[in-house]
Amino acid sequence: MSELSNPLSMFDVKDHVALITGASGAFGMVAARILAGAGAKLVLVAGNQSALDAIADECRELGADVTAINTRPTNEEICAELVDQAVKAHGKLDILVVASGMNKVALVNDMEPETFEAVMDANVTQSWLLARAAAKQMKEQQSGKIVLVSSARGLLGHPAGYSAYCASKAAVDGITKALGCELGGQGITVNAIAPTVFRSPLTAWMFEDTPEAEKVRTGFLARVPKGRLGEPEDLAGPLLFLASKASDFYTGHILYADGGYTAG
Repeated sequence: MSELSNPLSMFDVKDHVALITGASGAFGMVAARILAGAGAKLVLVAGNQSALDAIADECRELGADVTAINTRPTNEEICAELVDQAVKAHGKLDILVVASGMNKVALVNDMEPETFEAVMDANVTQSWLLARAAAKQMKEQQSGKIVLVSSARGLLGHPAGYSAYCASKAAVDGITKALGCELGGQGITVNAIAPTVFRSPLTAWMFEDTPEAEKVRTGFLARVPKGRLGEPEDLAGPLLFLASKASDFYTGHILYADGGYTAG
């Protein structure tokens, strides 16, 4: 087999077409940089125009062909249109990365039902709608990689008001497994990356040398066997694996990028 004589070719995504939603968010920006650096053609989607323009320009500087779409995947029509635009631009869709989502933290007796529903809609319904739209195109191709974004919180609870977020990520895990089973025979893999805390604009304070950050970091790292917080590059290998031929026999899996946090 040619792959065994040249195993690195299994990770080649050059000229593959990747649709990334939430491209201006923490994971979305990492995914965009990784796939741009690997030679993929990108369709980047985000609701924040200035942040979207910035990551799109950064990816173009890496040599990527980039289409930037300023919207949020809030309903069936928009999700279908995003897939259509990717296909119209490049003739196919090889990779979907659903990095859009949200979190609202509040203790259960303080959280309004509308807030719970908003988190579930952003993290669960939109993941399902995007996967559904992509699967329609990928079934015609008999190939495709769908990568959803879960979290260690899909497996573990949290005492500080994460009931909506934990429930939503557990549901993403369920979608991943169900669609992995449903679409596996059609050349489509469906998997999820589940990070724990990694460096991003939202978590940068946890990496700082302050008493507050040190206290939180020390308590958290007591449960992380690797003994450190995550860095964006820690997500590069898992994402490239799930987006490439290397993962053709892997579907319905939740890949924890957490330094061993969920193992203990």
